Amino acid sequence: MSVSINGTTGLITAGASSSGGGGVASNTALGSDALQGNTTGATNTAIGGQALYSNTTASENTAIGYQAVYTNTTGFGLTALGLYALRNNTTAAYNTAVGYSALQLNTTGANNVSVGVSALYTNTTGGNNTAIGRDALIFNTTASNNTAVG
Repeated sequence: MSVSINGTTGLITAGASSSGGGGVASNTALGSDALQGNTTGATNTAIGGQALYSNTTASENTAIGYQAVYTNTTGFGLTALGLYALRNNTTAAYNTAVGYSALQLNTTGANNVSVGVSALYTNTTGGNNTAIGRDALIFNTTASNNTAVG
């Protein structure tokens, strides 16, 4: 376990492999391989093993949970809380996923809100959706502008 705090940039890293964050200002990486691929992305918070793992240039993201926002490269303004939340997001922006596997398969769908276990789980490109509750809109893949509660 190593902990590193850079007083010049404000970068905090901790974990078994805590080289994440790319040395960029205002990033916080806690967990093995969190923010591992980051090059220039700033003001990101990654807490959990491999959280924001593939992030390269994206900024202003928060990922809490194992592999939360794992494949993201340039998507920004993301908030993910839960194991695998927003795991496959690559370039989409302004998504919020709270719960185990919430929005897990999303890649480029933007402006989605998903709260609950597996809510919007299979969504890939659909945008402007709101799903609240376990499995809400679980089979939605590409449709947009939907709201489901329950």
